[in-house]
Amino acid sequence: MAVPKKKMSRSRTRRRQAMWKLRRPRMATCPQCHAPKLPHRACPNCGTYRGREVTTGAE
Repeated sequence: MAVPKKKMSRSRTRRRQAMWKLRRPRMATCPQCHAPKLPHRACPNCGTYRGREVTTGAE
């Protein structure tokens, strides 16, 4: 079993632990209906993706 050779300092430990935070997902606007949507996904409002209709949408 691997064992650390040196003790890890508090600042090093806390710096590693600080990366475990949640971020709000980035939002893009739909070019068709201008509703907020997640990037690289079909619009939940109008159902288009890259200029084509891919789903029926919830109109």
